[in-house]
Amino acid sequence: MSNKMTAAEPVRLRRRTLKDGRQSLYLDIYFAGGARQYEYLRLYLLPDGTKEAREANKRTMRLADAVRAQRLLDYEAGRLGVQAGAMSADPDADFLAFFRALTEARGEFSAGNGGNWKSTYGHLRRYAKNRPVPMRSVTPSWCEGFRTYLLTEAVCQNRMGRAGLGDAVPLAANSRQSYFAKLRAACHEAVRRKMLPSNPCDGIAGIPNEEVERPYLTLDEVRRLAAVPCRYAPLRRAFLFSCLTGLRKSDIIALRWGDIREEGGFTRIVFRQQKTGGQEYLDITPEAVAYLGERGRPDDRPFHDFHYSAITNTELRMWAARAGIGKEITFHTGRHTFAVLMLELGTDIYTLQKLLGHKFIATTQIYAKVLDDGKRAAVSRIPSIEPQ
Repeated sequence: MSNKMTAAEPVRLRRRTLKDGRQSLYLDIYFAGGARQYEYLRLYLLPDGTKEAREANKRTMRLADAVRAQRLLDYEAGRLGVQAGAMSADPDADFLAFFRALTEARGEFSAGNGGNWKSTYGHLRRYAKNRPVPMRSVTPSWCEGFRTYLLTEAVCQNRMGRAGLGDAVPLAANSRQSYFAKLRAACHEAVRRKMLPSNPCDGIAGIPNEEVERPYLTLDEVRRLAAVPCRYAPLRRAFLFSCLTGLRKSDIIALRWGDIREEGGFTRIVFRQQKTGGQEYLDITPEAVAYLGERGRPDDRPFHDFHYSAITNTELRMWAARAGIGKEITFHTGRHTFAVLMLELGTDIYTLQKLLGHKFIATTQIYAKVLDDGKRAAVSRIPSIEPQ
């Protein structure tokens, strides 16, 4: 590994081999003027000879990367002359570099939220035409311009439009809302660190959320789906497991046998949600247990052979079509299916909130709109208007 440092990459993660074969991880920090500082993290990589060692090393590297990202934030604050009660001494410092450091710090702790920060960073770069953005340029007008860009120009990256290969797909309304909220949060953090005198997003209306259709399968459709073959067996197992448990694909992929326990005659999954970081306890049915397969070692993953991609999503739709289901579904439809099925079976909204791991009841109440027996009953009482 090269020891050359640059101001463009001021904090590097390095390793040093010890006599016992382990590798000690440390940070090599470069300061303007050539000064350097080393921080030993007391984290060690094991000799990469077994599966257990490789898994342990992955976890160690994720932790080390999180520390590096936090040190990069600290570095940015120091390089920008941040001092208590004082504005940054460098109004030409790059806001995008600061935003990237925030993104790296958040990505380790929440896969879903981290992905949103990365997407926002990508759109900020495109809005700025890949040029640096001095802190003095982050004004209300500049932030309003980014809001307009999200509403009128921004398109999804790495996606194909339905009309044909390579068609631009506009951002979903909720993505626009999320990305502008990330800019507001970054500006708030810059104010807290004395890099900006005030939040330039204050006074600018946020982009409202938009209710979207949540496609779900009926119990009859799930049974029809289970009755026809799927060309990708791991997809069949994982999707039907989601329909019976409500787990997101990120949680299914991350699930380990050590998370699955037998308690009081029930099989319980004790896990931390990948999207929210919330600690969850979920009892599952014997049929759902069957989709897990044969129990392995605590660190083994029941769905180790399931890999999600655009091709997987296409196969999911083709599988549904073979079952006579014409709905536009994605893997997340399994979670929606579970929620609606629970309501149909009489589960109250507060219990459903706990089953889905929602922090706010309002999120769960969206499903009550999907299934409203009261509205069905009201409509059924409309008398005939045709002559008898």
